[in-house]
Amino acid sequence: MTKIPPDFCTRSASEGNSSYQYLAMITGTLSLICSGMHYGWPSPSLPQLLSSNSTIPVTDEEGSWVAVMPLLGAVCGSIIGALVLDVIGRKKVTLISCFPFFAAWIMIAYANSVAILIAARFIAGISDGLAFCALPMYLGEIADPKVRGALGSSVSVTWIFGTLLINVIGSYLSVSTAAIISSIVPILCLVTFAWMPESPYYLIMKGNIEQARKNLKIFKNRDNVENELERMAKAVKEQHENAGRCLDLFTVSSNRRALYIMMGIRGAQQLSGTSAITFYAQTIFQKAGSSNTLSASNAAIIYFVVQLTLCGCCSLIVDKTGRRPLLIISTIGAGLALFTEGSFFCASNEFQLNLDSLTWIPLVALICFVISFSLGMQTIPILLLGEIFPTNVKAFALCLADIYFSIIATIVSKFFQFTKDNFGLHIPFYAFFVCCILGLVFIIFFVPETKGKTLEEIQDELRGCCIKKSTMCIELGEKFKSVPDP
Repeated sequence: MTKIPPDFCTRSASEGNSSYQYLAMITGTLSLICSGMHYGWPSPSLPQLLSSNSTIPVTDEEGSWVAVMPLLGAVCGSIIGALVLDVIGRKKVTLISCFPFFAAWIMIAYANSVAILIAARFIAGISDGLAFCALPMYLGEIADPKVRGALGSSVSVTWIFGTLLINVIGSYLSVSTAAIISSIVPILCLVTFAWMPESPYYLIMKGNIEQARKNLKIFKNRDNVENELERMAKAVKEQHENAGRCLDLFTVSSNRRALYIMMGIRGAQQLSGTSAITFYAQTIFQKAGSSNTLSASNAAIIYFVVQLTLCGCCSLIVDKTGRRPLLIISTIGAGLALFTEGSFFCASNEFQLNLDSLTWIPLVALICFVISFSLGMQTIPILLLGEIFPTNVKAFALCLADIYFSIIATIVSKFFQFTKDNFGLHIPFYAFFVCCILGLVFIIFFVPETKGKTLEEIQDELRGCCIKKSTMCIELGEKFKSVPDP
């Protein structure tokens, strides 16, 4: 297929710009819009399926499994992605993910049983695992340091746009009609992203230096890219002197530290309850009293509009403010909102207080939660995944991150359903609040700042941090040797 020529955008031969990087981001993240649409599908669709006039009889328990099934499918997709990412490339894996996404929507549109819905949702999860393995890596590798935050944050922004889009479509159309319309999105991704160049990092890994040079000229939007090409080639050579293995994530000290950071920050993100709130948004708004003011479906749409807006703002400021300040502010705000939410339901359920005049509190608290969460915790953990792992183990790392995410999100969603049904809504919200506090401590002490740094500089920092203590000991020992005996 003929690629768009390097002079697609007006450029300066010496300065260049990032316009083509943004174009690649826009077309590639269509796959993540697909993912977000499948992820947000339960919010408008489960109430229809659970209603008395549903054409497909679904119980509450079956509905919960329909909701979380993409998370389980993502485990398989992540494993497949890790095995093929370095074989066929980031771009092709992203394109392949479009086919199961499309098939899943068609199955949902014509489903006549719960089994078909569950199978369709599982297939969508496979695509989700493929897309989230490939695209964050692709964007992290093609982006200039000055825009890598914006491009990396687009992963979450477009994913949230997908959840908003399906909530709008699904709230006003039937399940089958909404699915047919949604199937257009993976087709758009397939026919647009196919024209984008492959990652220069990947091409260098495969020894295709000339094609890497051509693609780098396109992404940098200038002709003189020899310095960047040399830097990338040197970095890839250093990282591949020993062939990357999954075991290297645990045996190499810098990789191990990156793995700890990934598990901590991704765990803090999901243990705040965001997946459960997304799946059961309309249910939460119903119990929060939204029917007294506006419908639960409209309240959910407003919730996702606010989330999308704030995530977009985060992507614009993350390269100016840095990752750590936004993460800290985001976690504190989300924790306070969750505590307020839990306290309202505790007073209502446990102490039987009459709070009819205060039904606005849980609605405002949820909006405050999504505002705070979207400022950092929604987008930055995914951004960091594309930054802190070296090229030779990045595929394994992203695979492990997706599996880890899927397991935790499934547990959190089932925990939310079980505790709200058996003990009241205040229990899960208080639990999520405690997790936010623990996540805040982890961020303050263990998450590094990657703002404005190249991928090579980040790796140097991770390696340097691991040998810092031994280096200091050596230097201290040398100083003592130079001191004469009394």
